[in-house]
Amino acid sequence: MKDAVNNVQNIVLLGGTSAIGLATVRALLGSRSGTRVVLAARPSPARAAAAAELTGLGAEVVATDLDVADLSVCREQVEAALAGPDDVDVVLVAFGVLGDQETAWQDVDVAAHLIDVNHRGAVVCGVLAANRLRQQGHGAIVLLSTVAGEQIRRSNFPYGSSKAGADGFFLGLGDAVSADGVHVLVVRPGFVRSPMTEGLADRPMTLTPDQVATAVVDGLNRRRRLVWAPAPMRPVMAVLRHLPRPLLRRLPV
Repeated sequence: MKDAVNNVQNIVLLGGTSAIGLATVRALLGSRSGTRVVLAARPSPARAAAAAELTGLGAEVVATDLDVADLSVCREQVEAALAGPDDVDVVLVAFGVLGDQETAWQDVDVAAHLIDVNHRGAVVCGVLAANRLRQQGHGAIVLLSTVAGEQIRRSNFPYGSSKAGADGFFLGLGDAVSADGVHVLVVRPGFVRSPMTEGLADRPMTLTPDQVATAVVDGLNRRRRLVWAPAPMRPVMAVLRHLPRPLLRRLPV
């Protein structure tokens, strides 16, 4: 539960090695110590390094397993990450896979994997997190979405369509649980320089994970429903959304 000055005391990061997710946790921690942070991710050196870093910043870190692509264990792992005697203040749904976009629309297994992780996995996390926070009567859920899910484009439509489903679900989830004291925030970053985009060329308005984290914290503080990062991305996407499809197909986006 948040303390007397509204600082978060318990954060659950579903996708515990996400660059944006970890940057957001650091921003929420600030200079405080003693905040409990659950890092839910597959066991890896990256998870161990993230746990060590946050411990060094004064957090009480709990590392727990999460593989949203494994349908047989995903639900139990999410429930375990959300469990505990103390109330949860913020749940960050921060995992995702990009993959090779040309392979993804021609290979059934690759396409199904994108849907399993980016859509199904996110929905499972959203439902279970909402149930937990509704029981306690407060808390926030953050979905790290993408502008690619708001306007489906030829260059990355397998990824964009898989994220679009989760984006829409969480927007609706926010409306459904608002009366229960639960805040749901959907964050749509543009191109972010992170391990997920390693090897890809920068795009206009490229961001760092720390810049997205600043937008997330601001959205939480203002109890926003939807945040674009950077903010000018919203009018850009509005223009693209209203372009005739034949013209949109010819643009290098």
